[in-house]
Amino acid sequence: MHPHVFLNAQLLPAADARIHAVTGATLYGRGVWTTIAINHATPFQWQAHWARLIAHAAMVGVETTSLDEEMLRAQLDRLIARNTIAMGRARISLLAKATSGAWRIHVPERNARSTDDARSDDARSTDVLIVTGDARRVPAEGFALTVSPHRLNTHSPLAGLKTTNYLEHIIAWEEAHARHFDEAVMLNERGEIISATLANLFWTKDGTLHTPALACGALAGTTRALMLELAGELAVPTIEGAYDLAHLGDADEIFLTSSGVGVAFCNAFDFRRYSAAAGSITLRLREALRQRALNPE
Repeated sequence: MHPHVFLNAQLLPAADARIHAVTGATLYGRGVWTTIAINHATPFQWQAHWARLIAHAAMVGVETTSLDEEMLRAQLDRLIARNTIAMGRARISLLAKATSGAWRIHVPERNARSTDDARSDDARSTDVLIVTGDARRVPAEGFALTVSPHRLNTHSPLAGLKTTNYLEHIIAWEEAHARHFDEAVMLNERGEIISATLANLFWTKDGTLHTPALACGALAGTTRALMLELAGELAVPTIEGAYDLAHLGDADEIFLTSSGVGVAFCNAFDFRRYSAAAGSITLRLREALRQRALNPE
């Protein structure tokens, strides 16, 4: 993470950023977030990220009526400039405060930093944290995939949402790394492929592009949506569906997508090795993404 952050409209050294200990976010993980690629000092696909952030906030009960899109975008631009980022990523988190319930904390006015600060804290229902960091490392040879032993439940109210309650994905990612893999394929309770732990998943077979449908529990990733759009522009046949591991094991190419990795080729899965030849769908989509980032619409 870079040395400066924005917290509730204040530009601060990261070490000085503070939120209350007792909030809906800290007690229950009630919050949402998005990671945005920074290309040439500019947030990529800002509108798509903002729309998803607000939609997911509404679905988990995070208040956003007091938030102003233009103001947050201006804060992000200031942070990018302050941390002198040309290429990297930013994360915006909306963190719910505790507004009711047995665990709400009441700070006596005499112990507050000031009367004005106390009133401001009480009035704000959501903490907004913006941080930046370097781009996620992508192995030059590609990602090595395994299958996670942990399954995700599509009946969960959090399925497909990017919330701060992301521990299942992190545990699965750590388990894969403990076995010296770069990423892991996540399955749902029916044994259908969902995604990788921290990215959406695509593969090709006989010239057709495949990806798990959102109904299987996949996150509606902004880069995933852009891949589908770019595939259409390149006249690549595309299918979103329900697949099991046999379909993935029979793939010609496999790649991951996210704002953090872009289009990341996978070189190994299930004892099989893969390569991306010149003119392959993976390389064509990676180049199309690069061109879109250089010339955003």
